Amino acid sequence: MAGSGGVGGGAGGVQGAGAGPGAALRAPRVPLLLAALVLGAYCLCTLPSRCPPAARAPVPAPARAESLRAVGSPGAPGLPVASGPGRRRFPQALIVGVKKGGTRALLEFLRLHPDVRALGSEPHFFDRCYERGLAWYRSLMPRTLDGQITMEKTPSYFVTREAPGRIHGMSPDTKLIVVVRNPVTRAISDYAQTLSKTPGLPSFRALAFRHGLGPVDTAWSAVRIGLYAQHLDNWLRFFPLSRFLFVSGERLVSDPAGEVGRVQDFLGLKRVVTDKHFYFNATKGFPCLKKAQGSSNPRCLGKSKGRPHPRVPAAVVQRLRDFYRPFNRKFYQMTGQDFGWD
Repeated sequence: MAGSGGVGGGAGGVQGAGAGPGAALRAPRVPLLLAALVLGAYCLCTLPSRCPPAARAPVPAPARAESLRAVGSPGAPGLPVASGPGRRRFPQALIVGVKKGGTRALLEFLRLHPDVRALGSEPHFFDRCYERGLAWYRSLMPRTLDGQITMEKTPSYFVTREAPGRIHGMSPDTKLIVVVRNPVTRAISDYAQTLSKTPGLPSFRALAFRHGLGPVDTAWSAVRIGLYAQHLDNWLRFFPLSRFLFVSGERLVSDPAGEVGRVQDFLGLKRVVTDKHFYFNATKGFPCLKKAQGSSNPRCLGKSKGRPHPRVPAAVVQRLRDFYRPFNRKFYQMTGQDFGWD
């Protein structure tokens, strides 16, 4: 999941375009209609999933953003509370990013904690489904008892310009967790995921650069997501740095108990999830959970995790490292953490 070894050593066998200016332009000729279909499928694969169904009968959504902000904290008048044990609450903490950084692993690790109740799917409320209203959003959440924390994770929030203001409108006290990873490795992992769903994509190199090894194409989402400092600037307009915890995707692999321990501290929880819960799966290349009480098998993340990366030429990797270096260093300064990507 992390580390430079995953950049060039995958078994996918996808090669970058040939060296030299204009190499991307010398790709095999295909009919225009076929090319349009392939790129169209790629765009569809990069879109977030559809809005999930509500957990109960839908409640009419407030008509205006101003009315959403006026709702305030969980339990406010006008938002019905679910019956039964516990109640549905707005999340007190969100894992807001980043895609292919390790957010699913972190969520699954945290769900071992008895005081964490988390939505399993990504609701995409603050980026795609906001018009459905806060009442609908809260209806998705699991019921919690007093003292338990409600969480959800949607990695695309971090790169969605409107998300910080919308989350602040729900609650300015929301705790925000950002899992970050070497942006070069992250971009290649992002591409590998899309390639698995849309075979026949142009090479990583052709998408990452304009005109062969010309300027880096920041319009491509796989590249743009890694500009962490720029995205964080947008969030700091609404939330102080103290509301954030930045989790290293690399350390989530090498020391999962240590990183999850930091998250438990940040959430004000007792350190219940410890090293006794993890073992390293050499086949997948990342930690798995030891078998739970009453279960006969250990639990690893799905088949899509630990996917081999396509082979990317060293020159492409180096160009991207050089490109990201100033953005990485600014991010280190902003967060007060050196993630060691340079």
